Amino acid sequence: MTFLSDANKIPEPASIEKAELGLLRLIEACRKTGDETFISDIKEITSNAISRRFLAAIFGNSPFLTQCAVTDPRFLLELVSIGPELTLEKIEKTFSTPLLNSTETAVMELLRINRKHIALAIAAADITKLWSGSRVTQTLSRFGDLSIGYAINFLLLKMASKDILKLPINTNPGIGSGLIVLGMGKLGGNELNYSSDVDLVLFFDPESIETAKPNKLQQGFIQLAKGLVKLLSERTSDGYVFRTDMRLRPDPSSTPSVISVAAAEAYYESVGQNWERAAMIKARPVAGDIDAATKFLKRLRPFIWRKNLDFATISDIHLIKRQINAHKGGSVVAVEGHNVKLGRGGIREIEFFVQTQQLIWGGRLPQLRIAPTCMALVELSKTDQISNQTADELITAYWFLRRVEHHLQMIDDQQTHNLPKDNKGIKHVATFLGFGNSESFRRTLISHLNCVENHYAQLFEKAPNLDGTDQIKRNLIFTGTDDDPDTLETITEIGFSNPTSIAETVRSWHRGHYRATRSTRARQLLTALIPLILKAFGETTEPNAGFYKFDSFLSRLPSGIQLFSMFSAHPEILKLVAEIMGSAPRLAEHLGRNPNVLDSVLQYDFFDHLPTSEQLDKEVSTRLTQAENIEDVLNITRRWANDRKLQIGIQALRHRASWQEIGLALTKIAEISIKYLLQEVSKEFENKHGKVKGAKNVVLALGKVGGQEMTPTSDLDLIFIYDHNSENQYSDGNYPLAPSHYFARLSQRLINAITAQTGEGFLYSVDMRLRPSGNAGPIASHISAFTQYHKEKSWAWEHMALLRARAITGTPDLIKEVEKIIKSTLIQKRDPENLRMDISKMRERIEKEHHSTFIWEIKYMRGGLVDVEFITQYLQLKNAHKIPKILSTNTLAALDKLVAENILNSNQAKKLQVALKLWQTVQGMLRLTIKGYFKPGRENEIPVALTQAIARATDCANLEELKLQIIKSAGEVSQIYEGIIANPTEQIK
Repeated sequence: MTFLSDANKIPEPASIEKAELGLLRLIEACRKTGDETFISDIKEITSNAISRRFLAAIFGNSPFLTQCAVTDPRFLLELVSIGPELTLEKIEKTFSTPLLNSTETAVMELLRINRKHIALAIAAADITKLWSGSRVTQTLSRFGDLSIGYAINFLLLKMASKDILKLPINTNPGIGSGLIVLGMGKLGGNELNYSSDVDLVLFFDPESIETAKPNKLQQGFIQLAKGLVKLLSERTSDGYVFRTDMRLRPDPSSTPSVISVAAAEAYYESVGQNWERAAMIKARPVAGDIDAATKFLKRLRPFIWRKNLDFATISDIHLIKRQINAHKGGSVVAVEGHNVKLGRGGIREIEFFVQTQQLIWGGRLPQLRIAPTCMALVELSKTDQISNQTADELITAYWFLRRVEHHLQMIDDQQTHNLPKDNKGIKHVATFLGFGNSESFRRTLISHLNCVENHYAQLFEKAPNLDGTDQIKRNLIFTGTDDDPDTLETITEIGFSNPTSIAETVRSWHRGHYRATRSTRARQLLTALIPLILKAFGETTEPNAGFYKFDSFLSRLPSGIQLFSMFSAHPEILKLVAEIMGSAPRLAEHLGRNPNVLDSVLQYDFFDHLPTSEQLDKEVSTRLTQAENIEDVLNITRRWANDRKLQIGIQALRHRASWQEIGLALTKIAEISIKYLLQEVSKEFENKHGKVKGAKNVVLALGKVGGQEMTPTSDLDLIFIYDHNSENQYSDGNYPLAPSHYFARLSQRLINAITAQTGEGFLYSVDMRLRPSGNAGPIASHISAFTQYHKEKSWAWEHMALLRARAITGTPDLIKEVEKIIKSTLIQKRDPENLRMDISKMRERIEKEHHSTFIWEIKYMRGGLVDVEFITQYLQLKNAHKIPKILSTNTLAALDKLVAENILNSNQAKKLQVALKLWQTVQGMLRLTIKGYFKPGRENEIPVALTQAIARATDCANLEELKLQIIKSAGEVSQIYEGIIANPTEQIK
């Protein structure tokens, strides 16, 4: 019992009762054996003052060690008798047991029994201070190597028995097997903690493997990895060996558990990140083909150890794990509940301190290329990268914190790093560590934590400063595969409700899953932007929904450098994108399809007043001078229209203009697009088919285009009208066409130019159903046919449509003639009752087809948009024969004229106009922001931010007030409709 010679080094039991109970359990377990000699030996050590104190330290402090002792008292007796050193030698010899005819059950049992033995032996050496912290971690790591190697060799033999590969040496299966097993993290650095998991990365080299089944090789190794996890991690009646983590391999969310060395090298060369370089510092061959593993790591040296680092790379290294506000003392570190690994001043900060300096200087200073943390600190001081004092203080703090960590884990064999949250628990830990009282432990711990924190903060004094993140007070760490608790808390504080998912999404960006994040420079820019991105979306009403929209947006980008650079230089654009993603799904989708439109946001007048027709016309004509062919024309027109639609959409979202102004602006874009597309399509058409003598044409707009009330999703209701000198004359080109065919095909070309999907996106849908005879009529109408149709055949509903007809481009004298025909049709005298009945029946048919009581069905609900338009159109058609000036293509303007001519009283007109503005605003906002229509009972599909935006746009305080306003206005319109059209009860002119 020489290792127990100094009783003063043995800690007191935290619980005397548990210590006494443990001794009784031990004696009872011995009596059950019936071995009197054994019982006598146990009684001897329990009666010896020093060994009894040692047993009391185990039983009174650690339920786990107590269980290990009382379930295997013979091993305990041997440990106390011969000491940890000889015990470990005996344990190591068990790993030489032949594997050739072994079974999985036998392997699992050997590993687990050895694990309990090693746990007790190392604990004995640790709590009695026989071994240094370094010796403890090295021995734990040595046991890890032996266990993993034993399991790997068994699995390789099993794999060979299936003829998947041939092993050069069956008695030592790993040699020449081509299987690379790298220990990472603390295992790789020979720094394993007491209840650590093991980080492993497995690769295979098919070039060095002899196999008759090459197509089954990878799947065989994947099964091997699965078997390894089972052998090490599965809990049996004997416990477990190690929790096993294989997520440090390249892109673990997308790759199998074992990949080839070629695939691994390709990954590290193309998208390997700086945190992976840091992880590879500790990579060490621990099992399998050690020679192949050594060669593989040698090939990775250029990736890990870069001789020349640019400033962006150094910045990225600083941002691997960045404490946004690095505290320098002056604040209180709470001992209760503190995480000695991840918390402020903890083990991770020391490790990161070392690894960043190794990454920066290790390319030029080979002596820094070592895995153990404290050895690296010594070398950093030797090479004058840090002072000797800094190295000494961090080394002292490191081993103190590691010892605290080990004792926390010894208590219940839990992989914990958190101190107890109450004073009783702190006193227990302090006693177990050998402190006379909890206050002396507190003082020592806080001293070390503050020391580490100060050195760590100084490391970040020159770290890049990220604008706009002042209120983010904690860590934002997205390296590796595990979630950092502090980071999850920070994400929650920023405003997100699912921090784990957010963190995983950010990690996927770093792994280069999207084209936009595959280049090193793009990832460097994005790393620096992460705090800004999270802050921007955290400030929106729905951070989660907006963030995932942004993720979808990134997934569709062809590249990211330009956009990320723009965000870096102009954070206000990122805030704008967050606003769009969070409150306007449809606008976000448009942005996702056309990310280049963000360039237009940088124009100085983007948020100024809406553009005039003259501005828009000049823009398009100037841009089209760069077009070399019709494809260029289509793309330039779309790019311009998308830019302007985005501007108008954002101004609508921010309520910079009324929806009547928005509708007019959207209409101008459509008109000018049609004007120039017709001009360019005509030129191309004439090159082939020539011209028709005396040709004239007009594009007539109806519906929302004609009424200058377009929404972001409006179709174009168009009619094409033409004229020429001679019906029998063909066009004069190389491929002459008769006039009817000529204008039909020209009109179809224009429709195609408007509707075609190109690389720059989509422009508009075109609806031709309002042309004479509808879908049965020709695509382009001769002026005479148009005239005759409306003199002889057109119906009341067609006259209602003509009320909104407006020529938007064409030959001036033909435009005048068309306008004359339209006016003459509209001002003809009608039988008022027949007109009323026709319109009433038409409304009932619409009601039957589109009946809805859904409050957001603004168009078709009773008292909605259709009713306002029908009232206005009825009164115009009824009275236009005597007062032609009441005619107007715009509904709001028409109501003004009806009031001015005393056809509609001012009270009714005011109610109709209030309702119309409300309907146009709500409909416009919904069409701008939501794709498709949501259905009754599914109002929760509308983002909260959008409902608030709609309420603000309608001058309502909130959604409930808006609903009340909708119900009120719909009721008032319905009442007016009933009184004028459905069941007239008053005299209307």
